[in-house]
Amino acid sequence: MYIYQETNDYFAQISDGLEELGADELKTLGASDVKPGFRGIHFTASQEILYRIVYNARLISRVLAPLVSFPCNDTDALYREAKKIKWSDFLSSWFTFAVFSNVSNSNINHSQFASLRLKDAIVDYFREKTGKRPNVDPKNPSVWFNLHIRDDRALISLDVSGGSLHKRGYRKHTVEAPIQETLGAAIIKMSGWDGSVPLIDPMCGSGTLLCEALMHHCMIPSGFLKKQTGVKFLPDYNEKVYKIIVSTSNRKIRSFQDRLIFGYDIAQQAVDAARRNANRIPGGAQIRFEQKNFKHIDKLENSVIVCNPPFGIRLKPSDDMGEFYAAFGDFLKQKCQGSTAYIYFGEREYIKHLGLKTTFKKEMKNGGLDGRLVKVELY
Repeated sequence: MYIYQETNDYFAQISDGLEELGADELKTLGASDVKPGFRGIHFTASQEILYRIVYNARLISRVLAPLVSFPCNDTDALYREAKKIKWSDFLSSWFTFAVFSNVSNSNINHSQFASLRLKDAIVDYFREKTGKRPNVDPKNPSVWFNLHIRDDRALISLDVSGGSLHKRGYRKHTVEAPIQETLGAAIIKMSGWDGSVPLIDPMCGSGTLLCEALMHHCMIPSGFLKKQTGVKFLPDYNEKVYKIIVSTSNRKIRSFQDRLIFGYDIAQQAVDAARRNANRIPGGAQIRFEQKNFKHIDKLENSVIVCNPPFGIRLKPSDDMGEFYAAFGDFLKQKCQGSTAYIYFGEREYIKHLGLKTTFKKEMKNGGLDGRLVKVELY
């Protein structure tokens, strides 16, 4: 038996700053013994609950099922022990696979070399058993494996999410610096938006925040458009149970009320991309998009405002960043009375230029950006 089969324990990777929200989400989906840890959250789940988490979770990036653990002082030990694993339990020679690794406080101090040695072990296992070998596909493999080496001990896991869960499947068109879907979902969650008032993004870009709001409000599972899942490569995968989870989750999807979600952007290219992305989601055609500079919007009163303003990438080099944020702050103050704004700053030094008192500043990572989400109540 593999570790996850003996313990029912799993590990959810999640962006820094989202651990508390992620833990609450896992509990809501049925996980127990939920414990935030280093770079993620440990939790316990039955097979049914695991499938529910993989299909529905909005905030976590990946779910790892631990397979084997062993002492690992060097790459030879890694190769030797990894080759003992019955890899045919998880894939065949005609499948593709990839390995992503992280190492810390160990004799092996190069994650890419550690990945290479594990790949060698998997390939050589199949070559010796069948005379054929699976190919490595680092971008879109059939199966993902994770290697974690810490304090000279290796842990090999299967990624049961089938690649990062932030890839929902709707964002086929992007503009510069899009926000990750998992972070967008966290912002919508923190806004507390319940559909009782309009939700508006005055700088919507490719529409990620609005698409996440729609999926949240209509209870559309995060995996609804996702084409593959890693749970199918577990040796004890139960297709009947998984299909029941998918069917049960999909039956909870509810209709979308028209004229409830709005998006604006100064660039027509962004508006077109956002509209095409939203149209891939049930009810997405009812999101109202319009090409307009936020300065020319008449008013956004008594609403929830969410946005990820440009932070240099989508502005011209000649634009003054301080002036841009000051103008946006004036817009919020003068035209958005009775609303509450949730603004994500990829570069937090620009918060002060907004010129408005913030209710909170929440640390949230977006890729390599150490950003902040701020809440502004507009009386």
